Amino acid sequence: MSANLILYIILAYFILLMAIAKFTSKHSKANSFFDGDKSSPWFLVAFGMIGSGISAVSLVSIPGNVGNNHLYFFQFILGTIVGYLFIAFILIPIYYKLKLVSIYSYLNTRFGNITYKTGSLFFLVSQSFGAALRLLLSVKILQYAFFDSLHIPYFLTILILLLLIWLYTNKSGIKTIVWTDALQSFFLITVMMVSIYTIKDSLHLSISGMFNTIANHPYSKLFDWDMHNGSNFFKQFTSGLLITIALVGLDQSMMQKTLTISNVKSARKNVLAFSFFIAAAQTVFLGLGILLYQYASTNHIALSVENGLFTNTDGLYPLLTMNYFGQIGAIAFFIGIVASTFASIDSCIAALTTSFSYDFMDIENQAEEKKKQIKNKVLLGVNLVMFLIVMAFWNSQGAIINTIFTIAGYTYGPLLGLYLVGLFSNIQLKEKWTPIACVLAPMLTWVLNYYAVAWLQFDFGFMNILITALITILFLVSIKKNK
Repeated sequence: MSANLILYIILAYFILLMAIAKFTSKHSKANSFFDGDKSSPWFLVAFGMIGSGISAVSLVSIPGNVGNNHLYFFQFILGTIVGYLFIAFILIPIYYKLKLVSIYSYLNTRFGNITYKTGSLFFLVSQSFGAALRLLLSVKILQYAFFDSLHIPYFLTILILLLLIWLYTNKSGIKTIVWTDALQSFFLITVMMVSIYTIKDSLHLSISGMFNTIANHPYSKLFDWDMHNGSNFFKQFTSGLLITIALVGLDQSMMQKTLTISNVKSARKNVLAFSFFIAAAQTVFLGLGILLYQYASTNHIALSVENGLFTNTDGLYPLLTMNYFGQIGAIAFFIGIVASTFASIDSCIAALTTSFSYDFMDIENQAEEKKKQIKNKVLLGVNLVMFLIVMAFWNSQGAIINTIFTIAGYTYGPLLGLYLVGLFSNIQLKEKWTPIACVLAPMLTWVLNYYAVAWLQFDFGFMNILITALITILFLVSIKKNK
């Protein structure tokens, strides 16, 4: 694609987002940024959450990761379905009963202020790294496809993307994002279908032939029963369950959109519908991964390998799309990357702004004008943190999705432990020890995993979230108040 065509796509897409922002920001109040005026249709939220849940990481990392990990991610997907049921029937009713805007204020109701601040702080750290790493992958693709040809340095590309997101979300925040994410989800699904059709035609396959190719490919293994591997079924299934509860049910960016729905019944429908959409999309991404590797093999495209493993799995899909799939395939892929970038990052920025404003700045009790001032300052700070993290991880290699879930295990594990103790026990805590317990738990998990691999060749994999949560629970029980 020419640089001019890419520029026109970016401008046209951004103008469309700005038009939606203008439409949704009519009659907006200060709280509209945070709660969307509690007027979002549940089906629109569910469809829009596909864009937030997929992101450029899923679009690129899940297919690319098939080369080194077969279809073992499907085991993780099965676990996520059970996790969504927990969110729909356990967490959602609690959030609505307490009329929460920041979901971490539940910890204040259940335990007290110190535990509340601790939980919120762990979310801020977790979400900042997760969102920044998703943004990192998108920026690398956009840099390779467009900005390098204009000799624009990558740090300026990061700033440009953050500025564009700020422009269309600044006024109405989550109220606008609910609508823009639905549009972006549509583009993502379209891109996926175009890519699969393009590869099918390039390999001269019928529909049935395409399914047979996927089913009979050497990478088509679905289940791993070796307990020593990080991709073992039980580790992946349990991790999918717990990571979904933590990264969706205990994640402000995902729940904030759900809480813009007017009632609990519709909110539950939203979560269940979204769980079906996202599981189906991720399964299709796995099939796409096999087709990508089959295409590379059939056309003798050399891929970088080290110690028997592909080294740049995240680069496979962009490489083939930008160089081998023709103009239509390249345009569709590029629109998908732009859509997934905006869809995943705008929600995260709004959630981080909401969480910090409510949990640390007491914005709920401020006058209307003061609320706007606090929101603007916090929003600026969130963008600065995102920029710094992306810069710090710029030279990272491999599948970013693995990095995201690994970090999430350590940072969301304490949050998961806090909520499990809060929901399924009646103990109260000696709160001054809560932050120490939540910090020590992931540190101890990391040490245990290090020696388990060194001595026993046993890798926790994504199960580190379970280990961290269990250690957190043990620490919390040890600091409970006596009756």
